[in-house]
Amino acid sequence: MRRWHAEDHRTDRSGWLRAAVLGANDGIVSVAGLVVGVAASGATPTAVLVSGMAGMVAGAMSMAAGEYVSVQSQADVEHADLEKERRELAEEPASELFELTGIYVRRGLTPELAREVAEQLTAHDALAAHARDELGITDTLRARPLQAALASAAAFVAGALLPIAAVLLAPAARLQPTIVATTLVALAGSGALAAWIGGASPWRGALRVGFWGALAMGAAGLIGRFFHVQV
Repeated sequence: MRRWHAEDHRTDRSGWLRAAVLGANDGIVSVAGLVVGVAASGATPTAVLVSGMAGMVAGAMSMAAGEYVSVQSQADVEHADLEKERRELAEEPASELFELTGIYVRRGLTPELAREVAEQLTAHDALAAHARDELGITDTLRARPLQAALASAAAFVAGALLPIAAVLLAPAARLQPTIVATTLVALAGSGALAAWIGGASPWRGALRVGFWGALAMGAAGLIGRFFHVQV
């Protein structure tokens, strides 16, 4: 006799993981690009540090607000669909049962078994059955705006602290290369970690994130050198 065993799937992490990875990478790249660009313009270390701090605060608030609005829009759509389904179940229960049966038939059940399954699930929780099998809405994958906003903002701050720490600790004469090196290592680490948590190749994740980070810092550095404004 087989024993029941717990399974650890990664799909239940998709909501907060996406927001956290996006926030951390954006925090590293945005603030690193900002401080590299300001440093390349010939600014003093103090000005570079202040610009990084300001970028961290503004970026975290922007990420939280953007993530909340985006995910809340998804939650609004889900809520509207559930309300529509609730009305249809109250007004046309027979049609909804026929619809649910058809879904199970298309998934491979015989018509008789599909009808029996649809009837039993409808008796247990009709709205949950239609939400899951007709609309694709589950408790695991439902939109959670506040969770996404907090995860994104916290991750942005965590990522932004790395280039700011490099500004604080690096010698003034080697400010830019220290920030660039620190940022590339941090990006590679965050990309590898996110890929590993999601079940993908850490090397591929590290290379992908590192490439775009290097490109962003290179562009910011070129802009700073072009203007070369002393602050």
